[in-house]
Amino acid sequence: MSPALSENTTHTSVTILLSTFNGASFLREQLNSFLAQTHERWVLHWRDDGSTDETVAIMRAFAALVGPEQCVESTTSGPHLGASASFLALLRENLGAMAIAFADQDDVWLPEKLDCALKALAEAEEAPALYCARQYLVDESLQNATLSIRHRSNIGFPASLTQNIANGNTLVLNAAAVALIASTREPEGTVHDWWSYIVVSAFGGKIFFDDRPQVLYRLHQKNLIGRAQPLYGRALAALRRGPVVYMTMMRRHAEALALQSARLTPQARQDLELVRRGLQGRLIQRFAALRCQRFRRRTALENLLFRYWFLTNRGFMGVQPAVSRVFPSLPAARSYQDTKG
Repeated sequence: MSPALSENTTHTSVTILLSTFNGASFLREQLNSFLAQTHERWVLHWRDDGSTDETVAIMRAFAALVGPEQCVESTTSGPHLGASASFLALLRENLGAMAIAFADQDDVWLPEKLDCALKALAEAEEAPALYCARQYLVDESLQNATLSIRHRSNIGFPASLTQNIANGNTLVLNAAAVALIASTREPEGTVHDWWSYIVVSAFGGKIFFDDRPQVLYRLHQKNLIGRAQPLYGRALAALRRGPVVYMTMMRRHAEALALQSARLTPQARQDLELVRRGLQGRLIQRFAALRCQRFRRRTALENLLFRYWFLTNRGFMGVQPAVSRVFPSLPAARSYQDTKG
């Protein structure tokens, strides 16, 4: 059984997982934000995914600054796996961690991120638990901050099959959730944060969504996974992409869960069976799946498009896809500078 986090989280050690790939432009600011955390008991485990810029040199200089026991390079560092596979490889290498936090190379954490996450996760006691939060959306220079979407309802399973609310750059897992995710087999094409959210919610874990933003999410042209947009922008982008990729991933997620359905909660098992029948069956079975109360997306507009795609999915399921608020300033802290040469 995985250890529960105590209510006094001062002595809880957090393992930060960082997968890097040609991140030299922004990496130092993220590393500095780790040093600025009010929760000081953390260790950084990182894996480079085949960078050709100065990323690896920056990471090794950071390790020299903080010490090799606080900044640990994965033994699998180097070969290119892709971001999600790289993060999940790091997760499986750190099964003994008390808590794990995913970190993206181009963002900046706000100082209380780890403290807030640990206090929330402590409420779960021994149950698997996932913490995620809102973000400040900022430009390349960390300016022009706006708040990301608030998720107050429709959190959990099977809503997790329709939409990911657990942004990876805010996500923190307790030990039970880490062990749970590591024991599953993720489907081809998934992303690590969405799969984590699906697994924890379907297997009866607890989901904590923090309305307080904890990360400066830097939006730039090289973001690996889509850029945050207003509602109308997301709707237009979804229409341009079309239903094939979206519905294919829903089917893959559902089938991956079905392979281990005995571990799901009874309600999740029942809901999953309805969804799978809808994905594979006739129109009447698709309507039956949509009557499942939480099988929906967050907004009416998003839900309208989702329902249309789900009801018409038999027409394309054989197609294979080519897979301003001011934010607080950081407090003074140890600073990391480039130490080349």
